[in-house]
Amino acid sequence: MKAMLSTAPGGPETLEWTEQPTPEPGKGQVRIRVRAAGLNFPDTLIIRDLYQMKPPRPFAPGGEIAGDVEAIGEGVTGLDVGDRVLALTGFGGFATHVLAEAVKVIKIPDAMPYDDASCFIFTYGTSHHALKDRANLQPGESVLILGAAGGVGAAAIELAKAAGARVIAAVSSQDKADFCRDIGADETIIYPRDMDRDAQKAFSAAIKDVAGKGGVDVVYDAVGGDYAEPAIRALAWKGRFLVVGFPAGIPKIPLNLTLLKGSQIVGVFWGASVMQEPKGHAENMADLFAMYAKGQIKPRISASYPIEQAAEALNLMQDRKVLGKVVLTVD
Repeated sequence: MKAMLSTAPGGPETLEWTEQPTPEPGKGQVRIRVRAAGLNFPDTLIIRDLYQMKPPRPFAPGGEIAGDVEAIGEGVTGLDVGDRVLALTGFGGFATHVLAEAVKVIKIPDAMPYDDASCFIFTYGTSHHALKDRANLQPGESVLILGAAGGVGAAAIELAKAAGARVIAAVSSQDKADFCRDIGADETIIYPRDMDRDAQKAFSAAIKDVAGKGGVDVVYDAVGGDYAEPAIRALAWKGRFLVVGFPAGIPKIPLNLTLLKGSQIVGVFWGASVMQEPKGHAENMADLFAMYAKGQIKPRISASYPIEQAAEALNLMQDRKVLGKVVLTVD
């Protein structure tokens, strides 16, 4: 097998395409022949040792893949050699083969292409858990999505629309705004790259102008940094602010804002929820596959690269130039 290995902390340019022994699955594991791997923002962090998970080196990044079950370890039931599957691997997915815990492997419908499957569970799982379980989003409510053109943001647009909400997509450029409208956003707001105090006030005012006098019911924040506070200031009474990610940095929030609005700041840690609440996770996955079958959701893949060009794809991700999802394909 071959893998795109991180041998030292650093950016995408440090990854090396390397020959490795093909591993044998242990107890409770399966070996998957990888056909496609989806990129996610944590892939840009884990190779720099900036993610909460720090695998021993050398390791391949890549936490989400799709492919075929090639070998089965002791004690595995419900999976057979040849099954088409997706899997959450945490890391190791940027390779021709990967071992995965059987409990983290899900069979995919025959009609679902590998590239869709490799971009499915992380973004839609995160956004469905956020909007359904953490925000308790209701039909007719309004949702502001920060970083709406990225993978989880685009998934949140589709899921919020499927839930009957009014969606306001906040992005950094006109092409991203156009993309968000194409996938269902009702309104868009373009915010500046440099968010000084004046820009924060203008951004908050723009949100209130679009959302209406009462403010926005739910904020889905996949950006963080200086963008968070103006969004919280635009929350409606009893609004919910979802903490999803921090590519722009970890914000410092004046907590008096939550008192004045009777609002909530709610953490969204989907990976932990999968382990802590397996029954709820299974129900959410059933929801998502049903919505995919109905055409309500579909991964928006804007770019595809051979796995050997993983560094180029990761640069696109870390520079926040991705629209929807990026996929690596394995020949």
